[in-house]
Amino acid sequence: MNRERTLSRDVVATQIPSGDKTPLAAATRVMIHQTLGGSYTVQTDFGLFRIDGKDADALGEKSDAAGATTHASLADGSPDPEAIWAQLRHVFDPEIPVNIVDLGLVYSMDVEKVAEQTPPGYKVNVAMTLTAPGCGMGPAIAEDAKNKILLVPGVSDADVRITWDPPWNQQMISEEGKMKLGLI
Repeated sequence: MNRERTLSRDVVATQIPSGDKTPLAAATRVMIHQTLGGSYTVQTDFGLFRIDGKDADALGEKSDAAGATTHASLADGSPDPEAIWAQLRHVFDPEIPVNIVDLGLVYSMDVEKVAEQTPPGYKVNVAMTLTAPGCGMGPAIAEDAKNKILLVPGVSDADVRITWDPPWNQQMISEEGKMKLGLI
């Protein structure tokens, strides 16, 4: 999978594992290590970074459709919960090749009607955790989840909250996730 590229233009990337936004200049040489959920994990002479799919052209890549949703809202206008879960399956920790749902990081997801909006809208609330409390990518992963949820028809707002209770452990990984990680 490793592909060497030279950035064709400046991009703002997310440094791994700190989560800091860092500009990468045009002509920077990168090695693409992973493409998951519409983003790219790349290595430069200065470390690892995540580049968003919207900047795929700077890598000489075509943006994939991850994040695009084909689900419609339900008959009452509320978002389809299955569409929300599908979007969360497009969110990855850039260091782990398994989505946050199959990693067992998403503890809950609920949809609430926001009557104060005209027309009434729907807010999605997600409680999730990370594999380690010191993970600097937490805010970036939560923001990625929020942005993907907002693509679902009927969703007008989303709140992705990181919690540490209960603490995450490997037993929370789905069977599919364990297979991808070679744990079974």
